[in-house]
Amino acid sequence: MDMMRESPITIRMSDYGGFEKVGSLGESLPTSDRQTTTEEGDIVLYSGNQIVIFYGANSWSYTRLGHVDDLDGWEEALGNEDVTVTFPYRNREYKNKRRRCRIITYFNSDAL
Repeated sequence: MDMMRESPITIRMSDYGGFEKVGSLGESLPTSDRQTTTEEGDIVLYSGNQIVIFYGANSWSYTRLGHVDDLDGWEEALGNEDVTVTFPYRNREYKNKRRRCRIITYFNSDAL
């Protein structure tokens, strides 16, 4: 995904269903959707143009992008409100200064 090769992207994400945060990328990406049961920490692409991060579980057809390995403080950091999340391209750490939560992402470059 060219926009992430040059610099991280920041996405405003809203709560959906009490188990995920969803945010629009502003453009569509190629997908490799598969029926998936997500778990806490999963990061997926939905409908080719939305990033979803899970703090609960769901089953649907998604393109897997990555997973957050360190879930300490995860639910507290995401909360019930909208959040702004920065996604780097590969294995970089983002520290949410407001809530002090580490988000580490590993993107599947084949899907991007």
